[in-house]
This record gives sequence, structure tokens and C-alpha cells, in this order.
Amino acid sequence: MAPRTNDSAPENEEQRVAAVRRARQAFQPVRRLRTGPFRPTGGQGAESPGGGETRIAALRRAAAAARRSRTLHLAGCATLLAVALTAGSIALGAAHDDASQSLAPAAAAVSPGLLATGDLDAGISSLQAHLRDQPKDFGSWATLGLAYVEQARTKGDPSRYPQAEQAFKRSLELDPDNDQALAGRAALAAARHDFEDALKYADQALKINPYSERALCTRIDALVELGRYPDAAEAADTADDRRPGVPVFTRYAYVRELRGDVTTAERVLQQALSSAVAPGDIAFVATQLGQLAWNQGDHDSALTHYARALAADENYVPALEGRARAQAASGDRVGAIKGLKEVVSRYPLPGPLVELGELYEAAGDRTEADDQYALVDAWTALARANGVNADLDTALAAADHGDKASALRAARAEWNRRHTVHTADALAWALHVNGKDEEALPYARRATATGYRNAAFLYHRGIIEHATGNAENAREHLRAALKLNPGFSPLGAEEARTALKNPEAAK
Repeated sequence: MAPRTNDSAPENEEQRVAAVRRARQAFQPVRRLRTGPFRPTGGQGAESPGGGETRIAALRRAAAAARRSRTLHLAGCATLLAVALTAGSIALGAAHDDASQSLAPAAAAVSPGLLATGDLDAGISSLQAHLRDQPKDFGSWATLGLAYVEQARTKGDPSRYPQAEQAFKRSLELDPDNDQALAGRAALAAARHDFEDALKYADQALKINPYSERALCTRIDALVELGRYPDAAEAADTADDRRPGVPVFTRYAYVRELRGDVTTAERVLQQALSSAVAPGDIAFVATQLGQLAWNQGDHDSALTHYARALAADENYVPALEGRARAQAASGDRVGAIKGLKEVVSRYPLPGPLVELGELYEAAGDRTEADDQYALVDAWTALARANGVNADLDTALAAADHGDKASALRAARAEWNRRHTVHTADALAWALHVNGKDEEALPYARRATATGYRNAAFLYHRGIIEHATGNAENAREHLRAALKLNPGFSPLGAEEARTALKNPEAAK
């Protein structure tokens, strides 16, 4: 995407960098990472009086200025995201992250269920107070690290990742063989998308404690994200034998879905939902059922599942996002835009930003669409600054709505790290938009080879088959995409229909 101009924007790269730094400093959270030796302190979860109101007002002023100028320069995007970051607006995690998995119990000095209640700020404050009195309690250091990982993911504060790393390091210094800290390190690596290290630390934890739920779950996640699907299936079976429960059931279902066994995936998720008691567990599992239904084009069932999730937790963002996508697929564009605006105001992640942008684009509002796409670049910069690998997000967003060359570089880099159906699809599409269709075709075919039922993958393969002269294969996969989920994308679905009616108009 070509750079956009703004009369008030910095005039050169040095000024832009300075503007980003000023924005991040101006809206730095109260709970700031210390530069010296790490020591737990109380009150880090609290905000100063009036801080929330100040940030909300700043966000509104920035958004209004952006609308008036009808441009979002990268520095302006970074400012908006810096504000959103401090207000808990960036959640870093994949669609199948386990939002329901409770943290390991704290030491006896801390209420055992405190961290599992979702009140992370209170739990962290209690742990910090306890560790001031008992600094050699390795278990509480590990639990504090896990709390930071969870807080970074759910409250949009990636500065917690370095603090989590320090807490796990301290725990392991006190007891090198404690599985809690090793499992926590695995979870931290997975959150940063370093899946090789996630697998390594999970394996180390399981050698000490074969029944560690967190290590068992992270091991499945890592194997899935590395594209080792048979190993992931075996790991899911092992985890189901050792620690059956909601965290394991949801992963077991996803592994089966990736291999095309939707029936088993749905049955297992229904079993997980029937066993869920906590509102967070109910919201999480119902959302997974909604996503599964949406993937199969059953938008009515998806909306029903999302309604159940939101009845359990009205602020559960993945359910809000899923409901908006199902509304869009059902023809309720106004409701979908309203829902996605609410999502990205709190969690401006690439997925919902692109979805919202495409809804605006489909409605003919290119200015609003471009604003959403520009924010993806700013999100990527902030994510990378906090140690998160964002190449897959970059490749998917930039291929259609950004710099095609950078999309290809990111897709190649991600493929070099891990061979999954998602990275195969991203690389295939990035190659296609760069005019390298013969090279793209094997990757497009690999993305659809496991049986995973994904309409976007089928659409991408159909377009690439057409570009390489395979007309019959192109029609087969474009029809399959629309049959599976006719509303899979605000723009892609329409382009698939156009390609079937007029093959020469295909991308």
C-alpha cells in the first residue's frame, strides 16, 4: 500500500520514529517494566486516579483527528495503538489460544483460586506482597510468571512478557527442576510464537511431572503450530488420558478439525461445554463451537453458540468478533460493522482489523477501509517490539491490503520456521499476488491436503489453479469454497462468484 500523506505528519523517518517514541511514552502504563533488578512491588495493576478517563479522552481526540484528516500515517497509527495498548486493547494470541485455562495455584500464602477467578490484578498484587516476605518461594515466582503471561495475552500488555521471563528465571534459579516454571516458560514461548522453544520447555516440564496440564496443553499447541499434526494428535491422546478437562478437550477437538474430522471435533467440544462450570470456560468453549459452525457455513448455529458465550461473559472479545463475522456472512452488514468496531476499539488485532476493513470496502467506503489496513502495520511494529513474531499476520494482511513484496518476505520467513496448513496457504497467496503462480500451486495444494475444511484456503487454491491454467480444478475449488461457507469473506466470496461466472476476471 502506498504511503499516505498528512499535513501534520512528521516529514522524515527520524521524526516519525521520534513521534512513535513520544506516543508510547505519553501513554505508558503505570505498571512499567523496571530497568534494574526485578523485585515484586505492590499496586502495579492499579491506575492512577483519572488515568482511564484521560486515556479514553486521548483516544477519542486521536480518532477524531484521524477522521477529520482522512489519513492514518504510521506515526498516527502508532499513537492510537499506544493509547489502546495502555487501555488493555491489544490481545496477542492465536484464535485457538486457551482463554479458559486457569493459572497454577499459588503458594499457601495466596488464596488458591485467586488467579483462576480472572482477577489477575488482585492475584498479581497478592503474589508480589507474598514474595516480598518469602522471596525464595519458587512456586510463587512461577505462578507470578504465568500470571504475567496471562495478563499480557488477555489485557494487552506485552511489556509483561519480559517480566514473566524474569519471574521464571528467578523460580528456576531457586529450583532448577520445578516443572511449574518450565511449563510457564513453554507458555511464554508459545505466546511469543516461538514454538520450537515452547516444545522444548514443555518436554522438560513433562519429564519432571508427566501430569502437568499446562505443559501437556502447550505441547499440543506447539506441535500444531509447527505443522506436526500426527504428533499433535498423539500428544492430544496422551493429554486426554492423563488430564481430561476443558483445556485438553478443546485442543483435542482442534487437532481433529485440522485433519477434517469435524464430527469428532464437535462431539468433543459439546462434551467440554457440558463439563464447563466457570463462566470463562463456558464462553471459551461456546466460542470454539461457534467458530467450528461458522467454518462449515452454518451461520445460524454459529450465532446461537456465540450468544451462549456472551450470555456467560458479555465482554468476551473472541465471541464478539465471531458474532460479527457470522452477522456479516448472514447479510447483516450494519450489525457486523458495529460489532467489529467494538472489537477493534479494544483489541486492534490484524484479523478483526482486516475483516472490518473489507466490510467497509464491500460497502464502498475505501477511506475507512484503508484506515483499518494501515492500523495493521502499526500493530505489527508494536508486536515485534515486544518480542512477538508477527510474520504470519503480516503476510496475510499485506498480501491483499498492503506491500505485496513484504507479504512474500514475511510468508517465506514464516514457512522457513514452520510448515503448517496456515503458513502454506499464506505463502501460496503471497506468491500468487506477486505473480509467481507456478511456485504458489504446490503450497496451495499442501494447505488443503490434510482435510481441514477452510473456505478461504479453497478459494485461494481455486484462484491459483485458474492462474496456472487448471480450469477444471479451479472451478472445483471455487465451488467448494462457496458451498462450504458462502460468506467466508466480505470480498473473497464475491470474487469467487465472479471468477466462476467470468474466469477472465479472476485475480
